[in-house]
Amino acid sequence: MPTLPAKQVSIQDDFWGPKLQLNADIAIFHQWEQLEKTGCIENFRLVADNKEGFRLGFFFADSDAFKWLDAAARVYASYPSEKLKILMDDFIALIGRTQTADGYIYTYNQFHFPEVRWTNLQIEHELYCFGHLIEAAVSHFGATGEHHLLDIAIKAADLLVREFSSAGPTGTPGHEEIELALIQLAAVTQNQAYLDLAQHFIERRGRVKPFITHILSNKSSFETRGKEVAAKLAEYQAVNPEHIEKFKLPDDNISPKPPLGTLRWFFNTATGKYFQQHKPVRQQTVPVGHSVRFTYLKTAIAMLEHANQHTTKPANYQATLETAWDHMVTRRMYVTGGIGSIPDIEGFGRDYELDPIYSYSETCAALGNIFWNWEMTQITNDAKYADLTEWQFYNAAAVGLAQDGASYLYNNPLTCEGQVTRQEWFKCPCCPSNISRVWADLGKYVFSIEDSGLWVHQYIGSEGILGDKEQGLGVRVVAGLPWDGGVKIQLEVNEPKEFAMNLRIPSWCDGYEVKVNGERVEGGGLRAQNFRNSQLETASGYDPRQSFYLHIQRIWSPGDVIEIDFELGIQIRATHPKVKATRDQVAVTRGPLVYCLESVDNPKVDIFNVQLDPSTLVKEFNQNLFGGTMLLQAQSLSGKPLTFLPYYLWANRGESQMTVYVNVES
Repeated sequence: MPTLPAKQVSIQDDFWGPKLQLNADIAIFHQWEQLEKTGCIENFRLVADNKEGFRLGFFFADSDAFKWLDAAARVYASYPSEKLKILMDDFIALIGRTQTADGYIYTYNQFHFPEVRWTNLQIEHELYCFGHLIEAAVSHFGATGEHHLLDIAIKAADLLVREFSSAGPTGTPGHEEIELALIQLAAVTQNQAYLDLAQHFIERRGRVKPFITHILSNKSSFETRGKEVAAKLAEYQAVNPEHIEKFKLPDDNISPKPPLGTLRWFFNTATGKYFQQHKPVRQQTVPVGHSVRFTYLKTAIAMLEHANQHTTKPANYQATLETAWDHMVTRRMYVTGGIGSIPDIEGFGRDYELDPIYSYSETCAALGNIFWNWEMTQITNDAKYADLTEWQFYNAAAVGLAQDGASYLYNNPLTCEGQVTRQEWFKCPCCPSNISRVWADLGKYVFSIEDSGLWVHQYIGSEGILGDKEQGLGVRVVAGLPWDGGVKIQLEVNEPKEFAMNLRIPSWCDGYEVKVNGERVEGGGLRAQNFRNSQLETASGYDPRQSFYLHIQRIWSPGDVIEIDFELGIQIRATHPKVKATRDQVAVTRGPLVYCLESVDNPKVDIFNVQLDPSTLVKEFNQNLFGGTMLLQAQSLSGKPLTFLPYYLWANRGESQMTVYVNVES
């Protein structure tokens, strides 16, 4: 299914427009400042220019700089600015000076171990860093048409082809990312070698036996190298304390930990599940291990499936992908669309193990899931994937970026007793630039087009130009989501044309009505009676499988208008009975938004022990809160007033307590 680059879709939306502007005006520059402040960019100067100093940060810190460059390029495509262009150009020049003549670039080794390459691939993330460099180059080329960063990426990818095309299972990365980057680079360059290497990395996974021996060897070498670096740092710091203080790193991220977390981490690591190395990929039908790794792997596999879909050598991964996705949605996903219930592994627990207190639901995991959903949408034309994308946009992903554009949440609990607050940066700052690059790319998720017609996946106010000027097909969407369910779609065609409009009917709407030029289209109305009962088929009570595309086949004329009215009812969502942590509790949602109780709005209520009277829930739009926000007002069974806030907005007013789940009478 051909898609539109984000720069061909102009977002003109009352809800999303300000967020994208904030991303372009504040967030992307704040992130650069933090990368400079913590020494991440300085690491490149130390290697490239032999500058005096000591390399600081995680061994994979290069990836944070490359991910920023990726985000910056995507921002620049829709919000060009000279200030951003200068930052990008200067950093690209620095990257070019850092890269060796044969294409290698990884400042951890270049500074500390200049004679060493490709060691401890399960742990040290060399290939992960290469992947983010390549993705940045693809985005930069798409935004500017310039070749200088693309040439750097091609040199790096060619090195990987030489080094890894014949490598065995031990030559696969512990953190997936290079695979999807190579597939993107193959699409831009039409170089089959990159696609072949991506498939080689994917197919070699899960074939090291016994994995525990391999990972223990990696761990021993990693720790030995780490001790050597620490000793060098202590020696340098004794003489140059001002350097370390100048580039001081933030503290580690904090999250509540369940019992036996360390033991479970060891089991996940020893078996290979943490890295998705426990089985060959076609047998990996159950979501396990580190959630970001899992979604990046599934994204890459789906991209490979899509790339080979119409060739003589199909990849045949689709059944595995669909089974894994269904398992995730029905048994291992929170009501926000967040994934990862075990903080110690930043990943999946057992089926129905969805304690709201221990919810890790890393922002990057939600974003990785969006990447996967998008690929599955293109492969299958099934609305459930676009539905989950929307749900995660508004909840599991949007919560990661604050309203000020300069502070973030790394992990996202569904119940917080005060241990989690927004931070301006993290010791491992993978999430900030990740959310910025997704927000900058929001337009690409709205439409797609194929011979049979136009698909509208997301109801975001926007204008899109589909096809070339001769085809003359454009579309304009005006939408009131998430506060109002009214949508208007105006088609721009040069002359009458017959094709299908495929309109996603969201899982969250109780009813809908569709009109074309004022005339009602058959197929609207209330949902099937089993809609409510279907919530019990998923662990969280949210079921994207209830979404579908309404197909309208007709001859479309210039100026035709489609009007859709989605009913945004308040819904009470109970978790599956097997989710022990939330028995006799419910989550409250309206439209695509999950709501929560935050202590700031409920100062006289014990939000963790109050009992909700669901019959009292009513909507109330507050024009003055965060630029305009739909609140839900209710009462407890004892008559105390309760105010529910959209979940994505919590933790924007200082330290607070919060809960998505509230008690109800059993």
